[in-house]
Amino acid sequence: MANSTKPAYCVIGAGAAGLAALKALVSAGHDVTCFERTDRVGGHWHTDYEALHLITPRDSSGFADSKMPGTYPMFPSRDQMRDYIVDYGTSGGLTDHIRFSTEVIKVRPVDGDSGRGWLVTTSDGEVRRFDGVIVANGHLWDPELPALAGRFDGVSLHSCEYTNTQDLKGSRVLVVGPGNSGCDLAVDAAQAGLTTSISIRGGRIYQPKTLYGRPRSELRLVAKLPPLLQERVLRALVRVSVGDPESHRGLPAPDSRNLFENLPVVNTLLPYWIDHGRIRVVGEVVAIDGRTVSFADGTAEEFDSILWATGFKASLPFLAPSAVETSRGVPLRVAGGMLPLNAARLFFVGLIAPRGPQLPVYSAQSELLLDLLEVQERVPGPLAGHFGGAGAATDRIDHLRHLWEKDMARARRLALQLKRRHGPPAA
Repeated sequence: MANSTKPAYCVIGAGAAGLAALKALVSAGHDVTCFERTDRVGGHWHTDYEALHLITPRDSSGFADSKMPGTYPMFPSRDQMRDYIVDYGTSGGLTDHIRFSTEVIKVRPVDGDSGRGWLVTTSDGEVRRFDGVIVANGHLWDPELPALAGRFDGVSLHSCEYTNTQDLKGSRVLVVGPGNSGCDLAVDAAQAGLTTSISIRGGRIYQPKTLYGRPRSELRLVAKLPPLLQERVLRALVRVSVGDPESHRGLPAPDSRNLFENLPVVNTLLPYWIDHGRIRVVGEVVAIDGRTVSFADGTAEEFDSILWATGFKASLPFLAPSAVETSRGVPLRVAGGMLPLNAARLFFVGLIAPRGPQLPVYSAQSELLLDLLEVQERVPGPLAGHFGGAGAATDRIDHLRHLWEKDMARARRLALQLKRRHGPPAA
């Protein structure tokens, strides 16, 4: 712990979420150290596939205190996002608080009591004591792969390992997964002239990025509607613009047409290239033998390369399983996804993905973080019980935006009430 009486805080990760938390803490005058296992800020934006563009518009997708350059297009590219985040992280003296090439290996409570702080062990062999730990290591870095992926003899890459079509061998490409990344990868391969198939297990609604020439979120008349009515109007507009999924050859019908009940897939190039015969839809992969892939409908086919757009696991390798209560491997959290149930002085920034732009989420959580830190210094023990406890806890990463915003507003009100009730901490 620092030699001053001021609490010392640790931030894990210098990606977009970690930078938002670090800037809030530094701006508020806190004693803070951020540990980043690589030699740069920006996280996965340095290594995402080249064809990546935001599915949310420029003017609402930046940090709350830093607009994206007006020279950026409506939907910025991977490189533009990377440059924007790097600039955010390297300005204002933030790098003075970052220990680069230093991985957090272990985070454990002092003497088994998180109320007394945390001991943080790093890859340089040091053990440091902190009054609080902010976990911002992200949820888009540990790939989720099915066991059968290892049985393929050709090129087999998770979406996070893919850069461009130069990574592929041969002309027959299978993309597994119908989400936003899977659509991007299939379109990338098809536009390069490769024979492309996409494996889709369940139906999705494919939404356009723009309606009437404007980003969907910037349609003012729609944005002013209550959430339930907004969904109905957008659903109708999407149907008029793109059509039903099953109208595009091979795409399965979704179980529900309600946009809230579907994972958001914002891509119309996939159905476009399906309609042009450049992408073929196949079913669920059930077996792989060498380069032969078998599908749920009983058919089998040979491929040269497979791209797995199968998502990520939320991983916290530095925390013992007993440190926080989890469900399906994800910490149960309250207060906008920030407070674990059974641990004090531990906070999460970025371990939730409310639908829509993500950087404003990190900014909002970092603003609330400052209030939560104040409350934690005045209230002993885990804070989660003051913010709804187990009854309000969630293990979700994907979250409806309006419900998350409602939860955040409630958390801000409760934090203010707790500060008033308990007064300043004892000197």
